[in-house]
Amino acid sequence: MSLSLVHSRALLGLQARPVCVEVHLANGLPSFTLVGLADTEVKEARERVRSAIQNAGLEFPGNKRITVNLAPADLPKDSGRFDLPIALGILAASGQIDGRKLAGYEFAGELSLGGDLRPVRGALAMSLAVARPAQPPGPALQRRPRLVLPEGSAQEAALVPDAEIYRARHLLDVVRQFLPGDSAPPAGDGWVCIASTVPVQPPAYADLADVKGQAAARRALEIAAAGGHSVLMVGSPGSGKSMLAQRFAGLLPAMTTAEALESAAIASLGGRFGLDQWAVRPTCAPHHTASAVALVGGGSPPRPGEISLAHRGVLFLDELPEFPRAALEALREPLESGTITISRAANRAEFPARFQLVAAMNPCPCGYLGSRLRACRCSPEQVARYQGKLSGPLLDRIDLHVEVGALAADELVNTPPGESSEAVRSRVAQARERAMDRQGSANQALEGQAIDAQCRLDPAAAKFLNVAATRLGWSGRGIHRCLKVARTIADLAGASAVQLTHVAEAVQYRRVLKSSQ
Repeated sequence: MSLSLVHSRALLGLQARPVCVEVHLANGLPSFTLVGLADTEVKEARERVRSAIQNAGLEFPGNKRITVNLAPADLPKDSGRFDLPIALGILAASGQIDGRKLAGYEFAGELSLGGDLRPVRGALAMSLAVARPAQPPGPALQRRPRLVLPEGSAQEAALVPDAEIYRARHLLDVVRQFLPGDSAPPAGDGWVCIASTVPVQPPAYADLADVKGQAAARRALEIAAAGGHSVLMVGSPGSGKSMLAQRFAGLLPAMTTAEALESAAIASLGGRFGLDQWAVRPTCAPHHTASAVALVGGGSPPRPGEISLAHRGVLFLDELPEFPRAALEALREPLESGTITISRAANRAEFPARFQLVAAMNPCPCGYLGSRLRACRCSPEQVARYQGKLSGPLLDRIDLHVEVGALAADELVNTPPGESSEAVRSRVAQARERAMDRQGSANQALEGQAIDAQCRLDPAAAKFLNVAATRLGWSGRGIHRCLKVARTIADLAGASAVQLTHVAEAVQYRRVLKSSQ
């Protein structure tokens, strides 16, 4: 048979679209043509596949005209994931393996020149697409496809429940399973069916007990974790802003299986996932020289940016005013919608971006405005210009603004540790559970009439909020965010209604910067 079909998948955003690898052998001048909107990495598969087949002791049909089509033709294909299906297609078309036995399998893997299989990125997204198809299997498809992947990628894909994953280490391990005839494949450890397993070790985070003092900042982080709010910490150098931010993920409730799969699938697209990171909330901390594309994602085909890699976790932006203005303004829509849509001329991809923003900055260029340890040497114009790098619309979308004061030596030396992350996390989990039972979402996600229904104020609290909003010049968004923070404070206190004390505390968290008023 001179025509064979092998199934694989191509990544477009977080979706793993099915691809049919069609291989045709014909008489004529020897050639190897690869078509189907293939990227440079895919076109280079010609040399890898040729060497891998020959070095594995198999016959490469070098005297034939080889045409490989990756269908559908309008779907972009990248990376070396198509090396294995192309090699199997050539072997099936030349009669060295039985092409009928390939039905019901999907293959992905990069080949070395010696035939070894190398891991590919996005294995978890492929496994999710195979295990959870858009439509249920019909009469013609009685079972879901089985996925064949290299070692490393297979363990990652096996995290998906109900997925049937096979691991192979070498091209010959795969070839042995599909030899012509009815005889059983020879036994070997190179081809193994991997059961769906989930790591059971608890995630490890840095402990908040390492932070001494800073009661106000610790309280703000607890409120942010309980309600899903974003935080801006303002303080002088060395006051502990980065230390607090790096421990924020440990205050969040444990991830559910669905959340862990979402986070791991995106990390797999970026090549950042390892089994030791399962169910660990990510903390992404890009340098302040990062561009807007690095933060929100982009490229062709589109790749996830830092805000998507921080999905269900924390995005920490240190030295916030030093980021490019375009990069910061690109965060405004994802902070509210929880998704980012990347549109290009050729294609469009949507990535989830439900992250919690934790930002840190100095109060002025020298960093010591308001410090009790050193005098500030900045003029009022320099301070205004520095703080003015952050636009009002961006600051309006940050729920909590907290000042982190510098600590004296006697507050650091021989001082007992602070409260541990585990103790704070238990209170956060209880408050988050109250919100989920009441409204089905975190307080930060409340919108429209749900804010009025869940954040109803008594006359005294309403009057206090109206006066504060008028004097501070808040926008409607700022008032709503203050209400949601007050609702979270009430949940932490176990109160069913939002009271005056809760509103008063929430107001205090939006008065640090003049430009945020």
